[in-house]
Amino acid sequence: MTNGFRRQGAVDRLFSGACRALAALSGAAPAARPMPVAGGDPTEPAGPAERRLSGALMRVNHVGEICAQALYEGQAAATSDPRLADEFRQAAREEGDHLAWTRERLRELDARPSLLNPLWYGGALLLGLVAGRAGDRLSLGFMAETERQVEAHLAGHLERLPASDLRSRAIVVAMKDDEIRHAQNALRLGGAELPAPVRGAMRAAAKVMTATAHYI
Repeated sequence: MTNGFRRQGAVDRLFSGACRALAALSGAAPAARPMPVAGGDPTEPAGPAERRLSGALMRVNHVGEICAQALYEGQAAATSDPRLADEFRQAAREEGDHLAWTRERLRELDARPSLLNPLWYGGALLLGLVAGRAGDRLSLGFMAETERQVEAHLAGHLERLPASDLRSRAIVVAMKDDEIRHAQNALRLGGAELPAPVRGAMRAAAKVMTATAHYI
């Protein structure tokens, strides 16, 4: 009987995870928080070149949020600590707001999401599972380092976004604030500092992803 309950629990978790993946990739998941607003018309920036730049940058940010959903899903599935799994899924819910905001901003800019989103999701899910299997302290350290690198990436986008694109800038600022908090929380929970080669490999992989998602 116990084994039957365990199998049923595993099936339920697998089904729930598949539903969350489908919601992330389809754009069906709504935001729990309202989209950040800092004035401006949804059609800004008005210049075609500026609109293309904003659309490309927000597509990259949307891909990052697709990956965040998958990473946290994998880390939550891999840990044996139910409280830590809840922490990962709570972070995923907050990142889900970012996912919805960036998807809506892409729509406003008449830009499309990355065509490779299923590939990004699958790769990030595998990475989250590997990080989770490495142990909770390393998994939390991976979370903290990921969020630090995303924070730096978003700071770079604030420098590149057109000054007239107030709506995209407000979204990026709100996302950046959440990333800082998530990194601090991971360290508070006992996250270990990752070795320099691992941090460098993470930056290199992120550069490949962002360069590709900028166009595809």
